[in-house]
Amino acid sequence: MLLLTGISELLALCAGTAIQSELGVVGLVLLFLLSVALRARHHRMAAWAAAVLLLLLTAKA
Repeated sequence: MLLLTGISELLALCAGTAIQSELGVVGLVLLFLLSVALRARHHRMAAWAAAVLLLLLTAKA
């Protein structure tokens, strides 16, 4: 269980760093909103945050 938590936090840190380098503060806020929505089980808010994040990342690429 501890290994799973450590791996998920490491992936979150890597994703946060990658998104912040691409989109700046807005991407970091969207990633934070996505993680909070997933933990709180607000699936509609998580889907909207993921869609906006994906749209911004594809627009930058």
